[in-house]
Amino acid sequence: MHGSLPATPQRRPAFPSRLPLLLRLAFRELRGGLKGFGIFLACIALGVAAIASVSSLSRSLTEGISREGRRILGGDMAFSLLQREAAAPERAFLESKGRVNMIATLRAMAVAGEKGSGLVEVKAVDGGYPTVGALETDPPLPPADLFAEKNGAFGAAVDPPLLARLDLTVGDRVTVGAANVELRASLVSEPDKIADGIGFGPRLLLSQEALKATGLVQPGSLVRWTYRLILPPEQSTEQGLTQIEAEANRVLPEAGWNIRTRLNADPRFARNIERFTQFLTLVGLTALLVGGVGVANAVRGFVDRKRASIATLKSLGAPGGQVVLLYLTQVMLIALVGIAIGLAFGAVLPFVVTGLFGHLLPIPIQPTLAWSELGIALLYGILTALVFALAPLGRAHDVPVSGLFRDQIDPERRWPRKRYVTALVLSVTALVGLSLLAAYDRRIALMFVGAAAGSFVLLRLVAMGIMALARRLPRPRRTAPRLALANIHRPGALTPSLVLSLGLGITLLVTLSVIDTNLTRQLTQSLPEKAPSFFFLDIPNQQADAFESFLKGQAPEAHIERVPMMRGRLVTLGGRPVAEIKANEDVSWVLEGDRGITYASKPPEGSKVVQGEWWPDDYRGKPLVSFDRKIAEGLGLKIGDEITVNVLGRNISATIANLREIEWRSMGINFVMVFSPNTFAGAPHTHLATVTFPNGSDAALDARILRSSALAYPMVTSVRVKDALEAVNDVVSQLVMAIRGASSIALIASLLVLAGALAAGHRARLYDAVVLKTLGATRARLISAYALEYGLLGLATAVFGLLAGTLAAYFIITRVMSLSFTLDLSGAVLASALAVLVSVGLGLMGTWRILSQKPALYLRNL
Repeated sequence: MHGSLPATPQRRPAFPSRLPLLLRLAFRELRGGLKGFGIFLACIALGVAAIASVSSLSRSLTEGISREGRRILGGDMAFSLLQREAAAPERAFLESKGRVNMIATLRAMAVAGEKGSGLVEVKAVDGGYPTVGALETDPPLPPADLFAEKNGAFGAAVDPPLLARLDLTVGDRVTVGAANVELRASLVSEPDKIADGIGFGPRLLLSQEALKATGLVQPGSLVRWTYRLILPPEQSTEQGLTQIEAEANRVLPEAGWNIRTRLNADPRFARNIERFTQFLTLVGLTALLVGGVGVANAVRGFVDRKRASIATLKSLGAPGGQVVLLYLTQVMLIALVGIAIGLAFGAVLPFVVTGLFGHLLPIPIQPTLAWSELGIALLYGILTALVFALAPLGRAHDVPVSGLFRDQIDPERRWPRKRYVTALVLSVTALVGLSLLAAYDRRIALMFVGAAAGSFVLLRLVAMGIMALARRLPRPRRTAPRLALANIHRPGALTPSLVLSLGLGITLLVTLSVIDTNLTRQLTQSLPEKAPSFFFLDIPNQQADAFESFLKGQAPEAHIERVPMMRGRLVTLGGRPVAEIKANEDVSWVLEGDRGITYASKPPEGSKVVQGEWWPDDYRGKPLVSFDRKIAEGLGLKIGDEITVNVLGRNISATIANLREIEWRSMGINFVMVFSPNTFAGAPHTHLATVTFPNGSDAALDARILRSSALAYPMVTSVRVKDALEAVNDVVSQLVMAIRGASSIALIASLLVLAGALAAGHRARLYDAVVLKTLGATRARLISAYALEYGLLGLATAVFGLLAGTLAAYFIITRVMSLSFTLDLSGAVLASALAVLVSVGLGLMGTWRILSQKPALYLRNL
């Protein structure tokens, strides 16, 4: 058409314009960057990374154990017996199912002449070892050369710590029992090491022939015989393993063996991983909750910076709910960025650990993307951000436009609308529910939830109390104290956020410090005055009296206690099979594996009969048993109930005659179950003895007793109590280091939150500084006022943190760990003082920057 313009082609709308209005506005506002959200992101990322990392590593470990179960176990199935070898029918049953290899494990003494002796964990293997995996030694030797008898000595491989302890080198000889053993190589790696559990001494790997030559295998000796079964491929399925296990229990019901399959190669280790994972996850959740306070501070500062935008939107007719939703959307989008950072770190960590340290780890690890665990960490992050963002954002809904502008000077405090309170309650409920559902032990998780909620409430009350006290105190005449006191209780004061941020950090710091101190004391300094110096195991029954006389000659001033000892496995309790009993975690260990048992005509030392009567010295009736009272209550047992134990392949039933209170911390000889003497009449057994010095012993005397007993009675195993405690201490110390490392994440989060709380008050502090400097206040006077304010708040919060942290540590030590508590606040006080100094330092750093601003620029906008 004449005069017409060509049609302009329509441009396809950009991606954001096709989004809902709320998202478009949120993305537009976020174009300005994430200024003010650095601490917000760090808190969310740190907490989510802690939870995701722990969960991913745990999953990788369990996957590794599951995948490498055959190598860990040394076969498809393992049948373990204690104190006896498999009888002919039992061996025939196993051989009918597949190829059988046998190992034997026990404790013994390795004697190196004048160089001394040392406790070793002997592992005797047959010619087929290892059935799965590879044995690595230094120098590398094939098993035939390593274990062969040459020049009157059997070959062996040994853990390097024994070489260092006895000043030996490869090629030297030691005596084990009656056999000469040549240490031909040091052990580098055992494929089935995990399945054998934690030992108190270095490993000594030798042949079955060498074990027979030692003479250590006597009737009743504490030797564990394990028969590894290699099944044909068609029978090694999960269904095939289950069928063989059921058939073994049906055909040989009194064998008393402990059966494991490659699917649960080490169930106790797997359970410990789950328990430790829960603890570290709770530490990570602590970091996330502490970081949640940082989220609330950041959101509060965000709302403060957006006052003009909020006022403008409401003046243009935007509903309050839409304004809140707009900024909640922005906050959650930023939270998702932090969550993504944490998830990425947690997902990558198992692969990094495997790549850098996989060859050094004694346990198999299979790095994997644990989607379910990462999903749980994602939910933790979203719910935490939502919980701590709702309250600061919801408050702006009902404040009028004029109030929003006036709020800068005198902020109005009011509860958000019911819809936001309801959303907050639902979010908290979801967060609590998630922590309970994802927990291995819901009792511990519930205690954690209660402690967390109590901490927030108490710290809020402490802040209110400090403000009320500051309001009622007489006003000082000097300017700096007067200003500091007014700052503590004035409208918009930093007191609530600073007390909450600093209080959580100090409480956590004190709790960890007191627990660490108590654990260290328990392991290194809390030996009872009359604790034994030595335990002597596997004393042959026919040599028991002679050995006791020998000890009296070596240590005439010592108190010597000796009791008979066997090992038994509980089969039924009150007529119910053990497999059907769901016991509490604190007593379930009694049902796992074999337990030490004894018989006695009188109550053992260190125990007291509290229910029922002890049997007469000449009792000859139906077998009776005395049970530990606390364990009996935990298992639901009472006097008159019948229990069945399997001892040496025989099921023996006995009636509970009495219950005892046992003082386990004395470290004397005591047993959960003590039977009447007629129960095991004629049964082969060994003896257990202790040597206790009234005034303690010294290292020279200990060394002399160890050397002389090893030479005179090579069949007897000597355990020095201090050495055993050091072995346990090494393991626990590694766990404590892991706990400290994980807990440091929560402490870093506390530091970030404190910095965030101070940053959130930047606007109010700037206003104060401008007005006061205009009225003539000097920088030095303002600095002293602020230092006094932060110091007073830090001191008051530190007192609360010391009390709350000590109470929390007391509860964990006495109720969760069932240990004695010792009050030692030296480390806790030092940690609290450092925390207060850090808080004052951070506060003054921010204040100095504020005081450096020119008043004129800000006076124009007041």
